Parts: sequence; structure tokens; C-alpha cells
Amino acid sequence: MHALQGVRVLDLGTYLAGPFCATVLGEFGADVIKVERPGTGDNLRRFGTDTDCGDTLVWLSESRNKQSVTLNLADPRGLEILRELIATVDVVIENFRPGVMERWGLGPEQIAELNPRAVLLRVSAYGQSGPNRDLPGFARIAHAFSGLAYLAGEPDGPPVTPGSTSLADYMTGLYGVIGVLMALRARESTGKGQVVDLALYESVFRALDEIAPAYQQLGFVRQRMGADTVNVLPHSHYRTKDDRWIAIACSNDDMFARLARAMERPELADADQFGPKANRLAARGLVNSLVGEWVGSLPCDEVLARCRQAQVPAGQLYSIADIFDDPQYRHRQTITVEESRIGPLAVPGVIPALSDTPGEIRWLGPELGAHTDAVLTELLQRRPEEITQLRADGVI
Repeated sequence: MHALQGVRVLDLGTYLAGPFCATVLGEFGADVIKVERPGTGDNLRRFGTDTDCGDTLVWLSESRNKQSVTLNLADPRGLEILRELIATVDVVIENFRPGVMERWGLGPEQIAELNPRAVLLRVSAYGQSGPNRDLPGFARIAHAFSGLAYLAGEPDGPPVTPGSTSLADYMTGLYGVIGVLMALRARESTGKGQVVDLALYESVFRALDEIAPAYQQLGFVRQRMGADTVNVLPHSHYRTKDDRWIAIACSNDDMFARLARAMERPELADADQFGPKANRLAARGLVNSLVGEWVGSLPCDEVLARCRQAQVPAGQLYSIADIFDDPQYRHRQTITVEESRIGPLAVPGVIPALSDTPGEIRWLGPELGAHTDAVLTELLQRRPEEITQLRADGVI
């Protein structure tokens, strides 16, 4: 039994944001039909590291559990098959530029006519409305427009890419899951589907804590701070004696007092020194220097041991090689090895962990069109000779 068993999803998206939403739904039991162009397929098949099977590692990992169906939507027969599929599903996911679905005659009103119960998730760079609605965009542009990239980097250096260049796609995909599940829940009462409208930049902006109220109330424009954090200290990255990096997070005065004891400098947390947060923030450079000198005097394992003994949140900055060696990752199966078209492949596991209806990876990214015949036969009752003709005509 899976949490979303019986839910059918039609994934019309390209690249990552909309399709990632479909991936997560599929991990928890939704039946996901991925529609792709004949011959070329989704651009995600060529995004990332190439493999011997012809599709990238990104495709193999992120198109897990999907059924690949090819349809030429420039052909009226392809559009007609798409309409038939829409009539059978619970969720339609698209992340084209606004207006594309309408040009196909498949805007929200037309989808509601075909299937009043269908939930339509629409993901685009700037959303379905507003002066920027027609502009193209990818995750990097969303990072810029949301304000995130402005904050990433050292104070005297250029803005940098904040971690994964696809962060906005993954975050928006997750918000898509939330929107779809809420719409499905509402449908239980109303009997009707609805439109979920998401912009890439919005999901990133939503995660920037107090940046908006701080500007509205105080006119404060947060700047790049490197590894530091604006309102708490010490809350940064520090280099150890053996040339590794650790993160320390002291989010309140009590945590700093525990850190001071771990440093064997309890007086640093006195009220007339750096115990109160205001005093630490006023002496940011000095406090960071004191913590940095202490961390730099000890090997990484020793710093972490002292911090853990004192209940100070601290952790090593991991590379992917460190992650593969870590027992916590192994215990939680945060990385799992699955069979794929290139053999055993390590991919991120399924989260969150549900006690009664857990998700699973049933297969990794399929070959282009691998499920076309099965879907057309079983779902739309097409005869084998019809499918043969559609394939000969380039419709599938």
C-alpha cells in the first residue's frame, strides 16, 4: 500500500521543476505518465553527465518510476491522444512558458471541460500573471530574481551560485507537491480540480526568512556575509588544524555559553563580554577570530568531540566523498543503489520516511517511449494496428 496509490499523474513538463514534483508523487505510489517528444524526448535526458545508455545521470535519477510515452503534439492526432489521457488522470503537470498550453487548446478551461476533477499544476519562471509572465527563465535566473544570489559570496567578492544551480527547480517542485496534495484534498469536498500556479523565484524567495519585513520596517538591505549569518554569532565555518572545515551554529546566548566552556574560555560568555547577543554582533570580527583561533588549534575530530560533549551544534563540511563514507547516510538509506540501464547506480533515496505507507523506487529513468504501447493499449484501448500506424506516421 502506498500513500498515493490510485492517483494518476500526467507529466508534460521539461527539465526539472514540474517533473520533480511528478517524481516525488511517483515515489509515493502515484502512477506517473511522462509525455515526451518522439525521437528526442525531454531535454533532461541530455542535461548532466552522459552515460552509455544515451541518457544522463540526472535523467536516470530524477525520472524514476515514470512511464515514458512519446507524442508528437504538433500533429492533431497527438493532441487528440493527449486530450484522451487528460480525461483519465487526477493531476496534469506542465512547466512551459505561459500560453503554450492555451495554444494547444488545453488551457485550464479546456482541461476542466475534459476532466472537471483534474488538478492542473503550472510551473513557470515568473508565474501565469504579471509583467514578467512571458519571459524565459531557469533556476539560475530564479536565484537572481529572488534575491538569493545577491546574498551568496564574500562581502568583498562577486555574488556566486548558492550551491546547486538547480535549487530553485527542486524547491519549486516540492511546493508543487504541496499544492497538488492540497488541491486533491480540497477535491474530496468539492469534487472539482483547480489550478496550482507556481513561479520558480517564489519558492526561493519564500525561504529567505526575515529579509522582507526587515527591509519594510527598517530599510535594511542584507548584504553578502560569506559563511556568516546576519542576526546570530558565532554561526559560520571555521578551518581546523588538519585543514578541514566545520560549521558551528550558536543561535542563542545559552549555546554560546556552552561553546565558551568547550573552548575552556567560560569568561567569554560573561554579561560584560560576549554573553549577550548584542555584544557578540557588535564585535563580530573579534568573536569570529577567537572561535577561529580555537578551531584552528585542534584537529577536526577533536573540535567536533568537544562541541558534542558541550551540546554545541557543529558538523564537518562534507564533500560527496565524505557523504558516501558516513554511517548516518548509510543507516537512513539517504543514498540507495538501484539497478538501472547502466547497471547499479547510487541515487538519493526516498524522503520523507512514512511508517505505514513508505515510498519506493520501482525503476530509474526509462528509455524513451518505453511505455507508449502499454499506455495506449491498456488506458486508451488502442488496437495494435492503430499503434503501428501512429508510429509509422511519427505521431508516437
